[in-house]
Amino acid sequence: MTKWTKFLASCAVVGAMSVPALAQDTTAETVVATVNGTDITLGHMIALREGLPQQYQALPDDVLFKGILDQLIQQTALEQSVAEVAKRDRLALENDRRGYISGVALQAVVATAVTDESLQAAYDAKFAGAEPVTEYNAAHILVDAEEKANELKTQIDGGADFAELARANSIDVGSGANGGDLGWFGTGMMVKPFEDAVIAAEIGKVTVPVQSDFGFHLILVKETRIAEAPTLDETRDELAAEIERTAVEAHIKALTDAAQIARPGEGLDPTLLRDATLLDK
Repeated sequence: MTKWTKFLASCAVVGAMSVPALAQDTTAETVVATVNGTDITLGHMIALREGLPQQYQALPDDVLFKGILDQLIQQTALEQSVAEVAKRDRLALENDRRGYISGVALQAVVATAVTDESLQAAYDAKFAGAEPVTEYNAAHILVDAEEKANELKTQIDGGADFAELARANSIDVGSGANGGDLGWFGTGMMVKPFEDAVIAAEIGKVTVPVQSDFGFHLILVKETRIAEAPTLDETRDELAAEIERTAVEAHIKALTDAAQIARPGEGLDPTLLRDATLLDK
């Protein structure tokens, strides 16, 4: 982070320093410095350290202590040098505080949402009893005209190599470079006309031209398989994210439903959002 560049540079030149042993009565309120009468506490230092990027947190404690204390002293002096906080800055600070505290409010929700029980329940709801899913291994040649597709189909029926024709003619350059190969895919992953043709295709036989929004396809279904449901471990991260998202949305909805909310600003002209001069008035 740019704002920590000078911090890191200052830490690099700090020699080893002896840190006094912690007194039994040291607390977060223990004053570590004052700047023109404004106290900086050990708690301020600890909170700042917790927010540092990992590479800085890995620095030796003595280096961090000196660097963080210097940083807070400098920031305090700079803060005091501003005689009056402008409206835009005050509003930005209010937004920053609102955003930070709202994040704190959600920490407990997220921390308690994902459990072994909730993961198992989410897994069962998504995969238990699910119907077997067929996956397809297919290739295609995509061209922009039906006449061209029919010409290539005639060549294939006459013994021409599908992959070579795909490399030479397919306008889907990604799959074309691989001989038209699309790999394995399931239903819902391709556009509807293409998917319908794949499902109806005879394995090993090239279809007649199939039109989609992309052009005309010649499709070769190589093989099919029944896809096995993933294990809980394989889907753990995905399920955890879904559980967290659901819990957060439910918590926010409960709070906003219970709150007394008025929206007198809904009738304002939305273009006022772009009028930054209002912050100068």
